[in-house]
Amino acid sequence: MRWHEQMAEKDRETRLPGFADGVARTFDAPEALQTRFHEIHAKSALNRVPGGSKLPFGWTVNPYRGCAHSCVYCSWGETPILMANGRARRMADLRIDDEIYGTVVRGSYRRYVKTRVLDHWSSIKPAFRTTLADGTELVTSGDHRLLTERGWKHVTGAMTGPGQRPYLTLNNKLLGTGGFAEPPVENADYRQGYLCGMVRGEANCSTYYCNRPGRAHGTVRRFRLALTNIEALDRSAEYLEREGVITQQFAFSAATATHRPATAIRTSWEANVERVRAIARWPSSPTDSWRKGFLAGIFDAEGSCSPVSALRVANIDPQILSWTEECLRRFGFDIRLEDYGLANGLRPIRLCGGLREQLRFFHMTDPAITRKRDIEGLALKTDADLRVVSIVPLGEAMRLYDITTGTGDFIGDGVVHHNCFARPTHEYLGFDAGKDFDQQIIVKVNAPEVLRVELARPTWKREHVALGTNTDPYQWVEKRYGLTRAILEALRDARNPCSVLTKSPLLLRDLELFRELVEVTEFSCCLSIPTLDEQAWRATEPHTPHLRKRLEAVATLNAAGIPTGVLVAPLMPHINDAPEQVEAVVAACEEVGATRIGGQALFLRGATRDVFMGWLRLQRPDLVPLYERLYGSRSYLPDPEKRKTEARLRALTGRRPAKPELARRFQRGAAPDGDLSLAGLGQRWEREGADGADDRLAPAKQESLF
Repeated sequence: MRWHEQMAEKDRETRLPGFADGVARTFDAPEALQTRFHEIHAKSALNRVPGGSKLPFGWTVNPYRGCAHSCVYCSWGETPILMANGRARRMADLRIDDEIYGTVVRGSYRRYVKTRVLDHWSSIKPAFRTTLADGTELVTSGDHRLLTERGWKHVTGAMTGPGQRPYLTLNNKLLGTGGFAEPPVENADYRQGYLCGMVRGEANCSTYYCNRPGRAHGTVRRFRLALTNIEALDRSAEYLEREGVITQQFAFSAATATHRPATAIRTSWEANVERVRAIARWPSSPTDSWRKGFLAGIFDAEGSCSPVSALRVANIDPQILSWTEECLRRFGFDIRLEDYGLANGLRPIRLCGGLREQLRFFHMTDPAITRKRDIEGLALKTDADLRVVSIVPLGEAMRLYDITTGTGDFIGDGVVHHNCFARPTHEYLGFDAGKDFDQQIIVKVNAPEVLRVELARPTWKREHVALGTNTDPYQWVEKRYGLTRAILEALRDARNPCSVLTKSPLLLRDLELFRELVEVTEFSCCLSIPTLDEQAWRATEPHTPHLRKRLEAVATLNAAGIPTGVLVAPLMPHINDAPEQVEAVVAACEEVGATRIGGQALFLRGATRDVFMGWLRLQRPDLVPLYERLYGSRSYLPDPEKRKTEARLRALTGRRPAKPELARRFQRGAAPDGDLSLAGLGQRWEREGADGADDRLAPAKQESLF
């Protein structure tokens, strides 16, 4: 293939969904195992790491997108998404960096946590309607996945053939709270209801006599509303202004060790005070809009709710309690009027039904105070009837919306929807996460230029940038494009801290550039070496560079003064986590002077699970029951198994000092292709085999796991 003739400008008409404005060209590379390249003009190069991540860096750059194991997340634009402030927003209206709720598994329960939208796009796909027993209707693509009592399932699928995958069947039960309530219409009745609840619950509206010199009379009228929450105060001031009542804001009380500062609004003009009193009168024929506004106002004034308690509204006024009870029952809420026998007569009304009814209350009434809506850490438990009762094709292609979040999921119309940790590069472009993973490569041809612009911005704080966290920056095609090298040159010129993670010894091509980086900033390399068992390697990573070549690269880099470590990952139960296997790879890493050795157990998230389990059924069917038991619907091993798997590595790491001989010999000028190659090193280990080192680099002698 003549690469120099493949000019990016030759076929700008080629487009990929999701890159409507950025695709420069698409072409096949016949010498590259039927690989097809899609060159794009990226709008940005720096990607922010999710806020809740435990990773030691905050930014990444990925010039290639060839291994984003993701799935198609396609939901109707009208689907309400649970935001971090407790409100709901249309799927179509979400934006990157919006804070929403997702879930994580902690201990025995899946729990709600706040996360952020990392990506958002739309595409045209055939639509299906999934109806649940409680009336919830979900409009999605057939590829969409939902969380059931039996794990993640696609909306459609097949038992056999190319479409085989876990899919929804009738009576599968989804997890969540069920469909969200419609938000209130903010009309005049709603506003007056809100003010009635707020004024009666918290305000001071009085008339009294005070004879002062210079006044024609001593009658004083005053309205004052003091709150510690500015959201409710601002809404009250806005609603009053729309009713013709102008107020002044002032600091009411300073913060103390036990109380937040309070701010207040007030007016003493007679017409204003009388108008407030008129608004706060009980209506003779309240509308449902008024009732919703009143419940929102009285909750902001007198209500309480937290992740560890029920929703309550308490008061000493029997009239307020009576109206609150009537409004709640009007909308079908199950409530209890509690009596604690307090001398002042304070009695709370408690809302029954748990989180399902709390969310219905919040969405239907829309109180102003968002901190009372916090559900962070609550377990994903509900009594809602979320059985699937029908799945029907709508017979048309619709514009459906996709997102990526930091947790890999989101809450849409009260149930848990799936997305992926990695950016969904492949499947949302119409590719699959199996063979297309290494045959459909997205190339950001302008990434270095875009990065230089971003690094030069005054707002950039020179935070650490990691390469290789999503896709390998040293894929074989890097020989042709040189994008990773150009990106590192931009980071060098900006003196920006950075690091590289790769499986490829191709990075040795940039050794001189690495030396320049080490001179001007903090820089390190890391190579992924999950095992030294060749059969396990060829089965799990068939197209990656040889393990011994990676060890040679670690030795060469450290000898050249480039801090280089090894990531022993993933550790796969009963595949590469046996003590002798871990011992072998750790010993080899220490021998070549790895500055650090880390690793982690296998995690299966998104389409990665489908790809891995499909591989497991073909290569190791005997392990399928074990993995189904260990992982179930989880992305990670159960904590005890995870600790057990990773403990083997931690126990070995640092147990004995690294052997610097190899690095010293490189520094003395020994030829890398002499007896310091891994072949030569292996021969030396075999000669010195007293400590069993010969088995470490002779995997054929080990009992095969396959």
